[in-house]
Amino acid sequence: MYVSTQGALAGKVALVAGATRGAGRAMAVELGAAGATVYATGRTTREKVSEVGRATETIEETAELVTAAGGTGIAVPVDHLEPEQVRALVERIEREQGRLDVLVNDVWGGEHLITFGKKSWEVNLENGLRMLRLGVETHLITSHYALPLLVRRPGGLVVEVTDGTEEFNKTFRENLFFDVTKNTPIRMAYGLAQELKEFGGTAVSISPGFLRSEQMLDHFGVTEENWRDAVEKEPHFAIAETPHYLGRAVAALAADPDRARWSGKSVSSGELAKVYGFTDLDGSRPDAMGYFRDVVFGGKEGTAADYR
Repeated sequence: MYVSTQGALAGKVALVAGATRGAGRAMAVELGAAGATVYATGRTTREKVSEVGRATETIEETAELVTAAGGTGIAVPVDHLEPEQVRALVERIEREQGRLDVLVNDVWGGEHLITFGKKSWEVNLENGLRMLRLGVETHLITSHYALPLLVRRPGGLVVEVTDGTEEFNKTFRENLFFDVTKNTPIRMAYGLAQELKEFGGTAVSISPGFLRSEQMLDHFGVTEENWRDAVEKEPHFAIAETPHYLGRAVAALAADPDRARWSGKSVSSGELAKVYGFTDLDGSRPDAMGYFRDVVFGGKEGTAADYR
């Protein structure tokens, strides 16, 4: 049975690294809706745009949405590839809050670097290595500086956000650099779970399903209001979910006093929805990973509607 997370994180402090848009923004907002103070970091501000090239979403806007949802949003421009910037960020959190309860490692921004359909020796090497830096090195740097503050109190939570669960990613992701980048956070969560155990901490790897992020909606030329129009072009988009589905999953994890049961595991938004009872914004409960496992890869008779 679903237990609302409203107010459950009052007094808690979260850092969502990579909260400019998409899943990062939604996780920050849903943590705020549960009452948390959320530091939202990223590279795109109202004055400066990152290499992603989208000026339409900023960390300031994310922080405002967090506050509007009921939490306290604090925007901090940070390039998580720059150790000194991350160190300064954590020092600021310590100075202003004296604690850190939730760390969400969601830094990415490498979609523009992916080339599918080519061998690892045929793709642009610089782009491939940049993907690894954006999706792996940033997570390691952030954890290095943030975890000493997080482990001061038992019960800390680290969420490693990636694309695909451990089960789903047994299927090659069609670009070796992308494959390695998105599998690494799964292993990081496993390793961090071992390191955090003696401090009463939990580390979990989590993946959305087919995400209706701002970039994905733009890719298909649709909006959140008419997203189903894209199903004709991409039938599997019928199982798509909003970023808030993942956000609610993370808020449920953070509010769960028994969250250690998930430590070291790789889970999806749809899997956690079955346990915690939350839904997507439209009231549905999509299980994209189950749909791909059974129908797309497993050959089972069924449609996306059967997994919503």
